[in-house]
Amino acid sequence: MVFQSDTYSVLLVSSSEKMNTAVLSLLPPTDFWPVTTVHSLSQARRHLLEREEDIILVNAPLTDGSGVQFCMDESANSQSAVALLVRSEFYEETYYRCLPHGVFTFSKPLDRETLTGAMRSLCTVRERIRAMQKKQATVEERMEELRLINKAKWLLIRNRGCSEEEAHHSILSRAMEQRRSKTDIAQEIIRSFSESAP
Repeated sequence: MVFQSDTYSVLLVSSSEKMNTAVLSLLPPTDFWPVTTVHSLSQARRHLLEREEDIILVNAPLTDGSGVQFCMDESANSQSAVALLVRSEFYEETYYRCLPHGVFTFSKPLDRETLTGAMRSLCTVRERIRAMQKKQATVEERMEELRLINKAKWLLIRNRGCSEEEAHHSILSRAMEQRRSKTDIAQEIIRSFSESAP
């Protein structure tokens, strides 16, 4: 792969040493690090309680289940890109069951080229999830700014008898004069009224 600034952490859930060796040989540490291997779904669940992974790759079946429900749960409740490898005879049914949950399904056996392509697809999905996380954080920050500014305006209206337009202008002009953000000014106004409250 081309050099990138981020690596992708991987959780490989597989009880097959042959599959583990094949997968690990295709995951250079320059692109995939750390790579953790566990041999059962229960071990995977315990591991994911301690840390989230960028990519979860499940080689089914496992000693404690098919992995289908586990993959659907992780896809729904985590920020991980999730893939399930199943025997060819179960592929169609599993694919249609997992599709609505955003779980990639691949039919075994996989050759090196297919497995490499699968990992690249999972990296692409993980990048999309990262972008969505950043966008969500930006929206949440903007909503918090608006909440603070509205609260400061309401305090100015209630305590100083000014109109909403005057309160807004007061916050804006103070921010410009002091070369500070409107959020900083709003927080200062909120603090000043809370400190002066009996």
